[in-house]
Amino acid sequence: MSKKEKLIRRLKSKPKDFAYDEADLLLTSLGMRKSNKGRTSGSRVAYKLQHITYLMHKPHPNNELSRAQTNDLLNMLEGEGLI
Repeated sequence: MSKKEKLIRRLKSKPKDFAYDEADLLLTSLGMRKSNKGRTSGSRVAYKLQHITYLMHKPHPNNELSRAQTNDLLNMLEGEGLI
């Protein structure tokens, strides 16, 4: 099983501790390009693939996504047919 498949399986299990680094690796492995939206973006990051744009905030001070961010990421990926 590839790292991407393991991340997808982990995301689908809706863990409490899904990290931003894991989300970043998953999105880029699905072919999405990362953009920090410019110098003044702060913690906002955009991921783009053709017509799909997904915006998220880097969590701080911890690296773990909130439950809502994890659910939103999963819903977007499933809704767009990426997983």
